[in-house]
Amino acid sequence: MSQSIKLTINNQAIGPIDVGDGTMMIEFLHEYLNLTGTKFGCGAGVCHACTVIVDDEQGMSEVVRTCINGVERFNGKRIRTVEGHAKQNAQGEITALSPVQQTFLEHFSFQCGWCTSGFVNESTALIERLERKPIAKDQVERVIEDALGEHVCRCTGYVKYYAGMKDLILKTKGLTLS
Repeated sequence: MSQSIKLTINNQAIGPIDVGDGTMMIEFLHEYLNLTGTKFGCGAGVCHACTVIVDDEQGMSEVVRTCINGVERFNGKRIRTVEGHAKQNAQGEITALSPVQQTFLEHFSFQCGWCTSGFVNESTALIERLERKPIAKDQVERVIEDALGEHVCRCTGYVKYYAGMKDLILKTKGLTLS
């Protein structure tokens, strides 16, 4: 059996596309769309390497794991993957990294990079939440831990991801209360 899927990924309308029943979103991204930045880590939803951002009509977003959710869950939704964060010119060339990507690069946050897409998406969603509802500066470390604490990184021990996010949050106007 198959189902017809229609969604928007990185501001590009996709579909309708017929997809086999039981197709996981990670497989759809990789095999149907050649979007391979989202990584398959554990296959059980534990490591969070496979997360994407799902945006609703009110401008709110949630981070969803793609290895444990079938593509049908995303039907009709607006999705952002790690490929959609950097700014690109008309030729599709990257002209600037997103603030989260840039801070991770500056802090040497990753080694093998397998977990990076999940950290980028979760961190991007965190920054967007803080833009809507800033926090006190003394809450920054707790908020980062709450957001990123379930992500698994086998290389760096998280310290550089956390340091990058702390730096970005503290230096970005409007994310913390004065």
